[in-house]
Amino acid sequence: MARTSKKANRRHPLATVVLIAIGLAFTGGGYALFSSTATADTSTATSQATVEEGSKLFAANCATCHGMNLEGTTAGPSLLGVGAASVDFQVGTGRMPLAMQGPQAMQKPVQFTEEQTAALSAYVASLSPGPSIPTDSQLTENGNATNGGELFRINCAMCHNVAGAGGALTEGKFAPELTGVESKYIYEAMLTGPQNMPVFNDHNITPEDKRDIITYLKYIQNNPSPGGFELGNLGPVAEGLFIWIFGIGAVVALTVWLTAKSN
Repeated sequence: MARTSKKANRRHPLATVVLIAIGLAFTGGGYALFSSTATADTSTATSQATVEEGSKLFAANCATCHGMNLEGTTAGPSLLGVGAASVDFQVGTGRMPLAMQGPQAMQKPVQFTEEQTAALSAYVASLSPGPSIPTDSQLTENGNATNGGELFRINCAMCHNVAGAGGALTEGKFAPELTGVESKYIYEAMLTGPQNMPVFNDHNITPEDKRDIITYLKYIQNNPSPGGFELGNLGPVAEGLFIWIFGIGAVVALTVWLTAKSN
């Protein structure tokens, strides 16, 4: 009976290992839960701090024209619904704050840092939802350049020129040159339709098609024309002017020379 009692009270050799494993599991799970909660709280706090910083910047630099609640004034349009993408484009390219009233906002040196621009974008987006800033995956330049070129010629070339060299519009307005423009700003311009440009939302031109257009523009920017001197990529007007000035001029000069020689 004594031996039986001792065997009953004796622990299994693996009992200690099992207890340690259970303890580690509970400890690890508790730490992971606490860590994820702390990370979420930190992220939320950072986001709120960014919005608050954007609110201060907006009140000091933008509210005079656009109103404290984005409602707009006689000096500037409403920003309700424009989203973070529109703010990032206008401020990130230096078009805003506006230097002077005119047919359209002129591009100039950027007035805010990237962090301040992000704060302004976050603040405007927090008050009224709208198009968001494109992600890195949407801005890759490895799309279909052939499809992008076709889409660009159909939707964009009538203003920006087939090679993205820009062009004049009515009433002193113009479509800017697209050479050297960051992919992010090209995407945001299509998404938000700044100034005279129409809006090409994701139903008009899908994100994949936008990527293809960017790929096309970067391709022609990085690959010079194989046909010789490009004449500024200004199209048939520049080519015709070149022919008239130099071609017809050479014919006139040759005619005058032959006439003078015969006399």
